[in-house]
Amino acid sequence: MTTPEAFSRIKIRVGAVLFCGTEVALIQRERDTGAVHYSPPGGNVETGEDLLDALRRELAEELGLDHEQATVPELLRVIDQRVSRPGPTPPPRKLHLLYRMHVTPQVRATLAAEEYDELPDGTYDVGRVVWVDHREAAGLPVFPPVGEALAALAHPRAATGDAALHAVTDENYTWV
Repeated sequence: MTTPEAFSRIKIRVGAVLFCGTEVALIQRERDTGAVHYSPPGGNVETGEDLLDALRRELAEELGLDHEQATVPELLRVIDQRVSRPGPTPPPRKLHLLYRMHVTPQVRATLAAEEYDELPDGTYDVGRVVWVDHREAAGLPVFPPVGEALAALAHPRAATGDAALHAVTDENYTWV
């Protein structure tokens, strides 16, 4: 059950649906429970930071991608997250802004194969960068939950209607 303080703070996360042909880059992580989940590369927007600057910074940090090596970011999906999480800190409401971008096979060959996320104790959580055909994303535990929306694209450059996906709440999501 959420407390009154839950979701009183709002964080913004930017991420990239980064295509190379029909494949999309995802960060694969294993949890202590043995569960595996995937997420688009990206991260939280820092205080006062421009959204696209945050996206560029995150892609440089996680993949070694220079923004000039990819197409101009196009807002693809927006997800409103209001999900309780374990721990003493009240969960924030998080808005996920996912931008579609494309790279060539030559650029893809230069990108990182692992992503290092620093933990509070100074150690690192290592994620593997995997490339998955976007049509297979519906069968993966992707967070934010965009797998079905990616799989539904007729092709990687297909036009989409409304960018907003259904909100992620305690009623429709369980942490992996």
